[in-house]
Amino acid sequence: MTRMRLELTDRDPADSAADLLCIGIHDGEELPGWLADAAGAGDVRTGWRELTLLRPGSPGRVLVVGLGDREDFDPERARVAAALAARRARRYGAGELAWVVPDHERRASIAAALTAGTILAGYRFDRFKRDRDDVDEAGVATLTLIGAEDPGGLAATAKVAAEAANRARDLQNLPANYADPAFIATRAREIADAHASVSVEVLGPDELEREGMGGILAVAAGSAKEPALIVLRHSGSGGGSAPLLGLVGKTVTFDSGGISLKPSAGMHEMKMDMSGGAAVLEATAAIAELALPIELIAVLPAVENMPSGTATRPSDVITQLNGLTVEVNNTDAEGRLILADALTWCARQGADRIVDVATLTGAVVVALGSTYAGLMANDDEWAEEVAAAGAIVGELAWRLPLHREYTDLTKGKVADLSNAGAKRKAGTLYAGAYLEQFVEGATWAHLDIAGTAWDVGREYVGKGASGYGVRLLVELARRHAERG
Repeated sequence: MTRMRLELTDRDPADSAADLLCIGIHDGEELPGWLADAAGAGDVRTGWRELTLLRPGSPGRVLVVGLGDREDFDPERARVAAALAARRARRYGAGELAWVVPDHERRASIAAALTAGTILAGYRFDRFKRDRDDVDEAGVATLTLIGAEDPGGLAATAKVAAEAANRARDLQNLPANYADPAFIATRAREIADAHASVSVEVLGPDELEREGMGGILAVAAGSAKEPALIVLRHSGSGGGSAPLLGLVGKTVTFDSGGISLKPSAGMHEMKMDMSGGAAVLEATAAIAELALPIELIAVLPAVENMPSGTATRPSDVITQLNGLTVEVNNTDAEGRLILADALTWCARQGADRIVDVATLTGAVVVALGSTYAGLMANDDEWAEEVAAAGAIVGELAWRLPLHREYTDLTKGKVADLSNAGAKRKAGTLYAGAYLEQFVEGATWAHLDIAGTAWDVGREYVGKGASGYGVRLLVELARRHAERG
C-alpha cells in the first residue's frame, strides 16, 4: 500500500502547484477575488456536496466544494468533503492534491478530518485482479493543507491512523484461504519487527491447552487450521508503574457457524469475522509508529470456526480459562467463547482498562444499523471515554445497558453458563453480559461492530470493509497518553 505524503504550508493558495486545489465555500460566501473571473466561476454552487471545477490558468484546476451552512460544518462533514474531492482527483489523475483548510473554531480537527477522509476514500482492494488500475489512477500521493493550524500534530496522527485503518481493510478483505490464524500471527510478527517498542508472543494449541483456554480450543476444534492467541505488547512509557491499556480483538478468520451452520446467503462475508482483531492489530501498529508514551497489551484470539467430525457439538460443555463451565448450545455464538478466554488472560496480565472489539451479534445490526457500534461497559467514565474517542474520529458508538437480569439470562441448565439463550431476547446485551463475567474486575468496555465493520456507506469508506475501530482505538490511546 502506497503511503501518502502530507505537507502543511502557509503559502498563498493562488501559488499552489498542486494538480488539483480544493477550496470549500459555505452558503452565502463568495469565491476569493483571484478566482472571481476564472472560467466556470458563475457555475459555483455552495450547497452541501456540490462540486464545481474552475480553470483559472494558474493553478490549472480548482475544485470548489460546497460546504453548505457554516453552522452545520464539522469534522465529519470535512471527512465527507475530502472524500468527494479525493474521488474527483482520482478521476482527473491528480496525484498532488491541496486543500485550503476552511476557517473553523476547531481548525486543527478540520485539518485532521480532511487528511483522514482523503486517505480513507483512496482505498482500493485489487490484489487479486489481473488488470489493476493504471498508475495515473493510483490516487492522491501528496496532500498539502494550506493554512492549517495544527500545533498538536492532529493531522499527522490522522494520517497514521487512517493508513492503519486501510491496512485493517486489507486484512478484512483477504479471503480465509490467505488470512488464516497463522497469517495474522505473521502480520503481528512484522509489526514487532518494525518497531523496537513492540514485542510479540504467539500461544499455539499446546500452550492454549496448558493455560486452560477451553473456549478458543472448542471453537477451533472443527478446523484444520490451528488456533493461536496472538499477543503484542507496546512499551512506550518506560514501563514501571504506568497503567496498562488492554485491547482485545475477535479474530475468527472464517465463521461458517460450525455445526450450527449459517445460511449460505451472505456466508462469504464471514471472512470478515476477524474485523475486531484486524482493528486491534493495526491500531497497535499505528500506536507504535506514533511512539505514544503508553503501556499497551493487544490480545487476538485467532481461530477458524468450521463443521467437521471433530467440531464442538451443540450441548457440549466446555471450561473457560476462569473456570466457569459453559453449555455450547449454539456453535455460531462462538465469538463470546474465544473473547471470554482472551479477556480473562488480558486482565491477568495486569491490564487496568480493557476494550474489546468484535463483530459479535447480528442483533446489533437490527438495533443500530451501520451508524453506531454497540457499546457496553462496566464503568461509566470508561464508557464515556471510549464513546468520546469514537465521536472525534467519526467512528460512533452508542451505549447499551448492562443489567443483572441480562446476566441471569446467561445461566446454564447443566453448566454455569449457556453461550446462547433459548429465546431471541436481547441478543446483543446477552453477549455483553456473558463477556462481563470474564474481565476479573478490570475496567472494561465492549464494542460490538457487526454493523459498522463493513457496508457502512459513508463517502469515505463506501460499501466494503471499513476498518472500523482502528481510528477510535488510536484516538483513545492518544488521549490516554495525554493524561499520563
